[in-house]
Amino acid sequence: MSSESNPFNEDSDSLPTILLANHRRFLRFLEKRVGSCEDAEEILQSAFVRSLDKGDEIRERESSVAWFYRLLRNAVIDHYRRKAANQRKLEGFAQQLSEAVETADSDTERVICECIQELIPKLKSEYAELISRVDLQGNDVSSAADALGITAGNARVRLHRARAALRLEVERSCRTCASHGCLDCTCKKPERS
Repeated sequence: MSSESNPFNEDSDSLPTILLANHRRFLRFLEKRVGSCEDAEEILQSAFVRSLDKGDEIRERESSVAWFYRLLRNAVIDHYRRKAANQRKLEGFAQQLSEAVETADSDTERVICECIQELIPKLKSEYAELISRVDLQGNDVSSAADALGITAGNARVRLHRARAALRLEVERSCRTCASHGCLDCTCKKPERS
C-alpha cells in the first residue's frame, strides 16, 4: 500500500490526527445522544478502534470527519439496541424470579400452616384468638383489638407473648425442624389432646 492512499501516514492530514483533533466535538455529539459521559466515552473509544480497521475506506481528507460521524451514529444505534436487549433480559429474569418466589412462598406457607394450625389450640385461648386474627387471617392489630374488646397497645403486647408461646410449641413439637425453618417438615405431628 502506498503512502498516498494510506490514511495513517504521519503527516497532519492522517486519519488519526484528524479524528483526535475533533475528539471534544465527537464526545459532545455522543453525550447529547446517550446522556452519559461514561457511555459516550466508551462508544467513542470503540469507534476510534473501529476507525483503525476501516480507515482505508477514506480517500479524501474532507470526508474523514463526516465518515466518522456516520460511524458514531451507527454506534449510538447499536448502543441503544444492546441496552434494550439487556433490559428485556432483566425483565424476563425478574419475571421468572417473581414466579419462583410466589411458588416457594405458597409451598412454604402450606407446610408452616399445617404445623401451626395444629399447635394454636394448645395456646391460651386469648393468644390463639389473636394469632388467628392477625397472623393467619391477615387483620391488622387495631381491628383485632377492637373485635376482642381490648386496646391496641394491649393487643400488641399480647400478640408478642402469643408468638413467643407459639414459637416454644413449634420448637417442642418439631424440634430440629423448627430450627431449620420448617421448610422441609418431617416432624411428627402433635397428638390431639
